[in-house]
Amino acid sequence: MLSGETDPAEPASREKIPAPARWRAKCRSAWALIRKQGPSEIQFWFIALMLGGAAGLAAIAFRAGIEWLQAMLYDTDDVAMLHSFAASLPWYWLVAVPALGGLTVGLLLDRFTEDARVRSVAEVIEGAALREGRVERKRGLVSALASMITLSTGGSTGREGPVVHLASVFATYVSGWIRADGITGRDLLGCAVAAAVSASFNAPIAGALFALEVVLRHFAVHAFAPIVIASVAGTVLSRLIWGDVTEFVLPQKSNLAFYVELPAFLLLGLLCGLVAVVLMRAIFWSDDLANRVQARLGWPRWMRPTVTGLMLGVIAIWFPHIIGVGYETTSAALQGRIAFDLAVIFVVVKVAAVAITMAGRMGGGVFSPSLMVGALTGLAFGTIATGLAPEFSGEGTLYALAGMGAVAAAVLGAPISTTLIVFELTGDWQTGLAVMVAVSLASALASRLVHRSFFLTQLERRGVHLAAGPQAWLLGTIRAETVMRAIGAPRAAPEEALRQMMKEGVFLQSGATLEDAMPLFEATGASFIPVVRFGRDDAEPELWGALFQVDALRAMNRALSRMAAEEHS
Repeated sequence: MLSGETDPAEPASREKIPAPARWRAKCRSAWALIRKQGPSEIQFWFIALMLGGAAGLAAIAFRAGIEWLQAMLYDTDDVAMLHSFAASLPWYWLVAVPALGGLTVGLLLDRFTEDARVRSVAEVIEGAALREGRVERKRGLVSALASMITLSTGGSTGREGPVVHLASVFATYVSGWIRADGITGRDLLGCAVAAAVSASFNAPIAGALFALEVVLRHFAVHAFAPIVIASVAGTVLSRLIWGDVTEFVLPQKSNLAFYVELPAFLLLGLLCGLVAVVLMRAIFWSDDLANRVQARLGWPRWMRPTVTGLMLGVIAIWFPHIIGVGYETTSAALQGRIAFDLAVIFVVVKVAAVAITMAGRMGGGVFSPSLMVGALTGLAFGTIATGLAPEFSGEGTLYALAGMGAVAAAVLGAPISTTLIVFELTGDWQTGLAVMVAVSLASALASRLVHRSFFLTQLERRGVHLAAGPQAWLLGTIRAETVMRAIGAPRAAPEEALRQMMKEGVFLQSGATLEDAMPLFEATGASFIPVVRFGRDDAEPELWGALFQVDALRAMNRALSRMAAEEHS
């Protein structure tokens, strides 16, 4: 063939392959490359966009499912006014719906989870820190369904926790498909969480910051762009379906007598911090009490949510505002349509209802309840403050707005994203100073009295020490067997010394982590510890190798360096 001539068979062969087939081949090739080498930056942004859309749709479907079930079960066309409508229902209906809902949730969790417990935000934080951005998939889907039933049948919790975990399940599937490493998996988790929060509350800025502040717990530049992309995707879908409207509508723009009135918001912040601590500790105390009662009476696991639903139904006879997320009552508080004495009573009853629901393992989150409790607390405080000095005071509803943000920020341990989400939920950006003052003091006080937040305290109660910082929990991510020196390896420990230590009961079992090893080094003063494997039945343990203290410290240093590199990249 002469130079410059083309092979006539070449274009003919291309013409034989249809265009759709060529595109499918290119997509398969690109997908194989992503799974092998990981996505490029542009590819990852595209994945973040798709994941954000999927998580946003999941959040929208979750909310729509709750509203559909509520409308059907309570026979109302306007679920936004559910509390007012429920007051006119027969008492036996108010009792029967939550009781049947609790029974359904109990049977569901008993059948499909090993501990009959709903997964929520705490498990997402744990997945980001300890599981390379993965969460439980099957149990996560079951938890979402259980939480939907809870919120639809009278459970007194919020929808943000289930939505966040449901979106994290989507991220876990994607991480598995592309074989994502730890950094990529955590970034995908952040993308899903941001989109879910944004779509659920029409709050794109707060959704992105919530993912960074609460879930990833860092503000690395490499994670910011894809998380924002996913957050925007979730918001766009939400606005296309629900409209571009704020969750709450304030009666008018609030005014603040800046210098004179600011001390009142300082006091409000301290009060809200205490109220947030009471809410969190009430939940934990109720959970401990329910555990003791269940153990003493020998109840089956499905009975606990059933009794919880029955208790909530009885409370709803007199206080129907505890049903569901409580946005009708929160909105009334922000508009100043609740009297002082009722606001105080509603705070007490709502805290009790949330504690009962969470202790009864019925599912749901704590963000929406904390908004309601905070708004009622702020309104009650504002009634007193404006009454004492009306000539120096703005509107009482401003205190409700500041209180809503303060309690929620203290519970979530997220002052930045909570401040922004309050603005985005109300559309009132003129009262930022008051909200920031109350939020900062409430968060500072509450973090001193609990393990920084509700979610981190939950994990601390399960023995997961994320609140103490990476120097505490990173040890639990490194298995001793990955660092040990095997028997016969270069510079291995003397076998005789190892067997003597085994006789004295000083050894680590296979599967132990550096969190188990470091206290043993401290207690014995040894420079190495044997690692053993146990066989079946009563067989003698097999000496596997030795973990040297210097190797453990090196591994810890490498893990801290990797984390620092990720957080500052």
